[in-house]
Amino acid sequence: MAIDKVAYWLDIADYDLDTAEAMYQTGRWLYVAFRCHQTIEKTLKAYWCGTQVDDPPYTHSHMRFAEGCGLYEQMTERQRDFLDIITNYNIEARYPEDKESLSRALTKVFCRQMIDETKQLQQWIKGKL
Repeated sequence: MAIDKVAYWLDIADYDLDTAEAMYQTGRWLYVAFRCHQTIEKTLKAYWCGTQVDDPPYTHSHMRFAEGCGLYEQMTERQRDFLDIITNYNIEARYPEDKESLSRALTKVFCRQMIDETKQLQQWIKGKL
């Protein structure tokens, strides 16, 4: 197990989750969703580094990470559904009209739910390490 890589990915995943909470407090819903996306992505990378011999692939697809490291088949249907939802919020390379349509779908209640589900999934993945 590459402990230094696992610790690195977990540390920045935790930072992203803290940032999601800060963005929630300021009502920046799009960035709440993006940071939740990043939290799960980096937690999956940590799991990958802890269980696989090769480095994680260069992708933002949560599904690809989860399937590639054997976590997907261990997930509940609800966790799999959440992966599908959260994957849509990788906004780094999105065009303005994409960001606008994503933003309209986000609400305070939805973002609170997203943070809570992100925390639950992150803890579940950490528990598998």
